[in-house]
Amino acid sequence: MKSFASDNNSGVHPNIMEAVKKANSGDFISYGDDVYTKKAKEKFQELFGEDIEVAFVLTGTAANVLSLANMLKPFEAVIAAESAHIYEDECGAPERFTGCKIIPIKHNCGKIKTDDIERFLDSIGFEHHSQPKVISITQATELGCVYKKREIEKITDFAHKNGLLVHMDGARIANAAVTLNMDFKEFTKDACVDVLSFGGTKNGLMMGEAVVFFNKELAENIKFLHKQTMQLYSKMRFVSAQFIEYLSNELWKKNAQNANNMAKYLSEKVKNLKNTEILFPVESNELFVKLPKESIEKIQQESFFYIVDKKNSTARWVVSFDTKKEDIENFHSILKKHI
Repeated sequence: MKSFASDNNSGVHPNIMEAVKKANSGDFISYGDDVYTKKAKEKFQELFGEDIEVAFVLTGTAANVLSLANMLKPFEAVIAAESAHIYEDECGAPERFTGCKIIPIKHNCGKIKTDDIERFLDSIGFEHHSQPKVISITQATELGCVYKKREIEKITDFAHKNGLLVHMDGARIANAAVTLNMDFKEFTKDACVDVLSFGGTKNGLMMGEAVVFFNKELAENIKFLHKQTMQLYSKMRFVSAQFIEYLSNELWKKNAQNANNMAKYLSEKVKNLKNTEILFPVESNELFVKLPKESIEKIQQESFFYIVDKKNSTARWVVSFDTKKEDIENFHSILKKHI
């Protein structure tokens, strides 16, 4: 039975596995001084332009930590949605390794607005408060919604006018790009984002994320912090080889398109079930569904998933790059049986 608990539960795309296998031939200089890592960086330059800096890491948490570590001093703070991964799901790693406070604010489907950020500007210059410095947004959000380009531009314009920086957590950035029908550069660099955590693991990679600096001044200490944050992987070619394949022939797009399409298909199946409610717009590859409380355990026994809000019986279902229609139909038959 295909799992709908997380896109982290899915396997590795065959092309990615083959790329890793090919990289396993011969000896190469370690710690990223290899031809694969050079080529992978060139792939990112093709996407975003040559005036960027890129660092490869193993996990999404590491990408966020390394991004923020280069953007912040220990007395500074990050403003993010209450639902943000850096606030809720990284076990305090950003705060531990940067020494900085994360300030959570209210959101709508994971998206934040400048009106809710503005009041924190009063702390700037007041020595008793952590100093706001970074606004972190997630694209697509933890609730499956996607920022439109103009929404991002409004945040970046506000940030830069007030001496702040903008970080984007792009763990599911490919899903967002497909929804927006834009290339990555249009809603990141062109929208004046400063630093991007570029995800790959949730869309077919074995392991691997990238930190992309559009504001290269922030990458001044990247080679030292890359090592200090324990992400300067000695055999970096095995991460880099994945990105070369992932960014070739639009494999990223094909994978994300399938995930998004299957999420829509699942939503069509679910919306006709009695006593269920899809709580947020399905704009990427996640669904948040309110279920009858008495049905949850029965369904989970046949197909496990997470309950993200026990009080309101809310399930999160995540569709993957390799999900097929028959997987949806099998899951739907389980739902019909128990709801």
